[in-house]
Amino acid sequence: MTVQHFTPAGLLQPTPYHHVAVGTGTTHVHVSGQIARRADGTPVAPGDLSGQVAQALRNTSIGLAGAGASFADVLRLTFYVTRWSPEKIGDFMAGVESVAGEIGLRLPMPPASLIGVDHLFEPDVLVEVEATALLDR
Repeated sequence: MTVQHFTPAGLLQPTPYHHVAVGTGTTHVHVSGQIARRADGTPVAPGDLSGQVAQALRNTSIGLAGAGASFADVLRLTFYVTRWSPEKIGDFMAGVESVAGEIGLRLPMPPASLIGVDHLFEPDVLVEVEATALLDR
């Protein structure tokens, strides 16, 4: 196994992600910030955090696959969410859970950070996802 995810005793539980990932591969894969757009640039789920999270994760999956990787190889995820507030966690997690089976994202997720930002590069973009993966090749 290239990547092992776990949460040691003594760290906050439960969380929707593992606290630790150990990678043993040699090829690093970095997927840039993915947003809720189709390949032709058409926005997906305008104004809907849950729908945008799901589409951004789908796009991340496509980026990983392009490098011969999958979510099983992901060491870390970073989410940037505009105008974040704690009461949005339900919508955020609904987006993750709605697409997890489709894209092979195991729950709990790999180590992850959710960073609240004022805005992203376009006003309708609510979320951006970055992934770092490690392949054994």
